[in-house]
Amino acid sequence: MEALVPQTVQFTNWIYSDKVTNRPGRSFPVSQTLKDRKRFPVLVSARFPANGASNRRRNVDMEVSCSYKSVPGSVVESGNNQAPFDESLLLKVKSEKIKPYLEGRCIYLVGMMGSGKTTVGKILSQALGYSFSDCDTLIEQEADGISVAEIFKLHGEGFFRDKETEVLRQLSLMRCVVVSTGGGAVVRNINWKYMQKGITVWLDVPLDALAQRISAVGTGSRPLLPNESGDIYSKTFMRLSSLFELRGESYANANARVSLESKSFKGLLFHMLAILTDIAAKLGERDVSNLTPTVIAIEALEQIEVFLKEKEGHNEL
Repeated sequence: MEALVPQTVQFTNWIYSDKVTNRPGRSFPVSQTLKDRKRFPVLVSARFPANGASNRRRNVDMEVSCSYKSVPGSVVESGNNQAPFDESLLLKVKSEKIKPYLEGRCIYLVGMMGSGKTTVGKILSQALGYSFSDCDTLIEQEADGISVAEIFKLHGEGFFRDKETEVLRQLSLMRCVVVSTGGGAVVRNINWKYMQKGITVWLDVPLDALAQRISAVGTGSRPLLPNESGDIYSKTFMRLSSLFELRGESYANANARVSLESKSFKGLLFHMLAILTDIAAKLGERDVSNLTPTVIAIEALEQIEVFLKEKEGHNEL
C-alpha cells in the first residue's frame, strides 16, 4: 500500500503593492514600509493534505509570508479556503506572458504515440494565437488521403519517414505554428535540424499510461503496434517499451520536457499567482488520467519559460 504523506512546496514571487487588497473574510496586514515599495518579494509555502482525491477543487492549507531585506513581513494563513483551479485563466496568463519571447518561433511537440501531442498542441496553438499542424495529417494529405497505417502497409516505414522529413522541412520555413510530430520523428538527425529552428517540447508520459490509453481504443491505426487478439495491454506495453529504448535518448534532446510521472506532477505554476488573496493551489495528481489536456498545456508553457530563462537569458520572465 502506498503511504500518502503531506507535500509542501515553496516558491518566491514579486508582488506589486497595488495588487494587495483586503477582501471580506480575508485579511492581509502589510507593514507601511512594504506598502511604500512599488513591489516586494513574497515567499509562499503551500502544505497539501495527504489524500489522493480529485483536486479540481480542494481544501488547501497555505501560509504566505512577506519580507523586504531586513524589514519584517506579515504572515497570512488561509485556513481551509476552497481554492478553485482556473485552468483557462492560467493558460491565458501564461501564454500572454511568454508569447513575445517566442518571437514567432514554431513549437514542436515530440513524444511517444498516444502522449497527447495533437490534443495538447491544439490547445497551445489557440492560446498563443498560432496555427496548428499535425505531421501525420499532412503526410496523409500528400498521399491522397491514404492513412498512415495504409502508407506503412503499401510503401513501408522508410517511405513514410522520408515524407515525414519533407513535411518537417516545409514546416521549418514557417512561423507561429504548433506542430504535433510523429512518435518516430526524433530518430533522424535531419529532423532535429529542422525542429531546432523552433522550440521542441517532449511530452513524457509513463509507458503504462500510454499502453492503457492506446489499448482502450485499439491499435488498428498504429502501424508499429501489434494488431492481434489476446492481451492487448501487455502486448502494447511491451512494444512501447522496445520503441522507447530506441527513442528515449532522442526525446531527451528537446528544449523542454513535460514529465507526467504520476508521482511528480506537483508544484504546477504556483509562481503564476500574482494576487495574494486569490492564491489557487493545484495539488500533485497521482493519476495521469486525471490531468486535463489544458493542465498539460499549461505545464508545457511553464517548461518553455524555464528554457527561455536558463538557455536564452530572459531572466525578466
